Amino acid sequence: MTAQAASRPRLLQAMVDAFRQEDVRKKLLFTLAMLVVFRFVAHVPVPNVDRTALEDAFKGNAILDFLSIFSGGALQNLSVAALGVYPYITASIIMQILTPLVPSLRNLQEEGEQGRRRIQLYTHWLAVPMAFVQGYGQILFINGQSGDVIRDFGFQNDFLGTLATLFTLSAGTMFLVWIGELITEHGIGNGVSVIIFGGIVARIPSLIPNISTASIIGIVAIAFFALALTFLIVYFQEATRRVPVQYARSAFRGGKMYRQQGQSHIPLRVNMAGMIPLIFAFSIMILPATVATYFTNSGGFVEAVANFFVDNFQGGRGGTGTGPYWIVLFILVIVFTFFYTMVQYQQQQMAKTLQRQGAFIPGIRPGPPTEAYLMRVVTRITWGGAFFLGFVAILPFFIGLITDVRALTISSTGFLIVVAVVLDTMKQLEAQLLMRNYEGFIR
Repeated sequence: MTAQAASRPRLLQAMVDAFRQEDVRKKLLFTLAMLVVFRFVAHVPVPNVDRTALEDAFKGNAILDFLSIFSGGALQNLSVAALGVYPYITASIIMQILTPLVPSLRNLQEEGEQGRRRIQLYTHWLAVPMAFVQGYGQILFINGQSGDVIRDFGFQNDFLGTLATLFTLSAGTMFLVWIGELITEHGIGNGVSVIIFGGIVARIPSLIPNISTASIIGIVAIAFFALALTFLIVYFQEATRRVPVQYARSAFRGGKMYRQQGQSHIPLRVNMAGMIPLIFAFSIMILPATVATYFTNSGGFVEAVANFFVDNFQGGRGGTGTGPYWIVLFILVIVFTFFYTMVQYQQQQMAKTLQRQGAFIPGIRPGPPTEAYLMRVVTRITWGGAFFLGFVAILPFFIGLITDVRALTISSTGFLIVVAVVLDTMKQLEAQLLMRNYEGFIR
């Protein structure tokens, strides 16, 4: 390596090495090209959209802002990709929950790659009706915020027009899923996650005008919180509990059989659930306030209850929520973290896999004792992951209290997605470089 190349930062040098390799360069360029296609589709609106009413609907509405994260900002344009990949994510979550509960799905999972492909096909089929339902509900909700954003929407008003709009939105979702799978197969990174990542990053320039309304101290505080949050996300995403494992091996030497012991470990992730608990919790939290908006003028006790949910769980018709909102959100994130972690752990069947491979944990008998031991370890380390995700969920509340900069409040869920996708993509690029004997950028 030349002295000039040695003086470059390791990350920059790794990127240069990556572009020097033709196949890696093709993967990177293909990924970038697919992101360009995604951003183009995100700006193609569905017919009969009132732009002025659409802008009014999004002003200060936390629910629509959250939903817009997973559409990459396409929901703000009400484009053909307005639903993003969220219906597919919802279908994937449902299938992951149903797989250990439904015997036929459980049997498919145990069949190996062919069974997993069949489950993936079922997930695609389920995503289509989910897109229909979500598209219909979201457009009705947007119309309720600011008049008729899409004129005459509803099966009772314009059956064919409404059906055409829903078909368009569903086709846009499945097109993004297809692009994501192309990225996974021919590009770098997990395709669906990269699509969400591209949408979040594309929204960053829209935050620049808000800087003029904030003080220098507030901007510095936001930058500090962003750096601290990035460090915490990287730390907890990479944190693992290594459980030692020994493998009993047999070998023939001189006509005799000898038993050898090989040592390894099981890396149990502290945050095994990823970002799914945040999606679950936010989805549950926006439901009461959304329903309550339809009863704020009903009068009597019903109106009082509706106003309570709107004022406390939506911050007064579209804000960021008050104390009760964040407390309940924190609790829900912890509950869903444990729930989803246990679902994933049960699907992995670690104890049975170890027993089939002739492996064991030192001091623990194979079978049910190993299952019980691993369950205790997973439960203990999940507390750390659960409190971390809960902290990430409620961080915007504390940032708003400390800095009083509401316009620049960080979307912690979006931040977690961005950092997690960057880490995953860097690891895959690192693996590509190490296969070609290059020094990567992760030590």
